[in-house]
Amino acid sequence: MLNKSMFIKPRNALEGAGEKGASPAIPDALYRACPACKAAVLTQDMEENLLVCPHCGHHLRMNVEARLRMLCDEGSFEELWPEMTTQNPIGFPEYEKKLAAARSLTGRPDGVVCGTARIGGEECALFVMDAQFMMGSMGTVVGEKITRTFELAAERSLPVVGVTVSGGARMQEGILSLMQMAKTSGAVLRHSQAGNFYLALLTDPTTGGVTASFAMEADMILAEPGALIGFAGPRVIEQTIRAKLPEGFQRAEFLLKKGFVDAIVPRQEQKETISFLLRLHAPHERRDAQ
Repeated sequence: MLNKSMFIKPRNALEGAGEKGASPAIPDALYRACPACKAAVLTQDMEENLLVCPHCGHHLRMNVEARLRMLCDEGSFEELWPEMTTQNPIGFPEYEKKLAAARSLTGRPDGVVCGTARIGGEECALFVMDAQFMMGSMGTVVGEKITRTFELAAERSLPVVGVTVSGGARMQEGILSLMQMAKTSGAVLRHSQAGNFYLALLTDPTTGGVTASFAMEADMILAEPGALIGFAGPRVIEQTIRAKLPEGFQRAEFLLKKGFVDAIVPRQEQKETISFLLRLHAPHERRDAQ
């Protein structure tokens, strides 16, 4: 007996797009969904707009390579200590597997990239944290590389520009991770005492031990719109104090009103703003030479 299904034409993946409640199948690589307004934006358009949603202005997270292209003058970035890597200093279970996965995902040994560069013609030392590497958590390597960046900048009388994004200290390295808060803070202080300028750009999220150390110790603190900035998260605070927090608590706009942030700078204006501030705070002899 013949099977009726033999005479039914197979449906194409795009058929039925015009039917009520149906939508065409679009490859994920062609578009990105904004996490704020849920609008679907062509990937190319999103990248050309510096990963800022053209509909609502939400700033999506940007990887290190895109950040360096956006901020640094072409061909000026020279990376320092690119091979520095951590092991498992306290024997934390499964830590090696997490490190291997993060290295495979990002193609780098740890969660920060440091170097020297020019931004709008202004020479500086630079570090950019990487949200894709274990949520930018600060372990011994991250702390050591940032400390070395400030020490190098102090030796060469360079300003430092730091781009932060972090979930805080890396618990897999225990007290050795927490010690990086004091170590980086000491390096920031010595750099400042030598008369040098430090600018921090806080991106979403900047939390935990990073906020409690070098992220909030800059001479000028900028933030991206909507960035979450704080020590403990809002839910932890609410559960602790048993009270509802204000609307927008710990977002960049809230911190600007409270004086913890000097300015909120959209991504399209960041390079120009940073280069202006670097020129403004340059030593007199360097400024006169320009």
